[in-house]
Amino acid sequence: MAATWMKWMTELSSRKWLSRLMGKFSHSGLSRAMIPFFAKSYGIPLHEAEKELREYRTLNEFFTRKLKPGMRPLHAEPGTMISPVDALITFMGEVQTGTILNVKGQDYTLEELLSRSPRVETYKHGYALVLYLSPTDYHRIHAPVSGKKLESEHVKGRVYPVNDFGMRHMKKVLCRNERLITYISHTHGEIALVKVGAMNVSSIQYTDPSAKSWEQGDDLAYFEFGSTVVLLTQNGTFTPLPGLEPGQKVRMGEALGHFNPAAAGK
Repeated sequence: MAATWMKWMTELSSRKWLSRLMGKFSHSGLSRAMIPFFAKSYGIPLHEAEKELREYRTLNEFFTRKLKPGMRPLHAEPGTMISPVDALITFMGEVQTGTILNVKGQDYTLEELLSRSPRVETYKHGYALVLYLSPTDYHRIHAPVSGKKLESEHVKGRVYPVNDFGMRHMKKVLCRNERLITYISHTHGEIALVKVGAMNVSSIQYTDPSAKSWEQGDDLAYFEFGSTVVLLTQNGTFTPLPGLEPGQKVRMGEALGHFNPAAAGK
């Protein structure tokens, strides 16, 4: 009964008009008074923030804050894919003939996730990681590899929560929510960086919409409130770091795994 009630409430709260209303408030000067309460409630490490708390003019400006230089050192080993975000790993595994199996009890097809892009074939036997950002986390998204933008697609959708309840009890949230998908070519092939919106996310924004390429670790995009990143690698190109598993926290810049030497030049 409790789960049914929660599903009903979540369905009501997933409407875009409510998300836009919350977004408008978070961009307003009125939201500034909420910043200290928000920071304390979620235990946000203020010493990492680029500015002093009093310098942020709106809640959104604080939420999308940058960090002081050096707060997220990059794993420097060549051929490594780094985490694009601070997040909890909620899934990692090989894509099985175009399907990501058992993400919080549900299967996701790449056809649905990538909005039937012709690029689906590139990832049907690749590797997938699902990275969940809580409100506590730093919410800017960085380039996991050095490479060039091949394509970008904005997929309109709902704003269901991507927390544990939403992922387990709402049907195929990652495919139904709003998404901003970036395809990047790099030395060892191609990756897809799927940024999934969530409840109260008014938008997912590129840091520089005109950017055509990035160096590994460059500031690529940001979420306005919590969400999830799905990271896909091209078929046969990637091996995850030994010991890395779902349930672990990762920070932006840490190694997720290595590209296979035989994949170079693909």
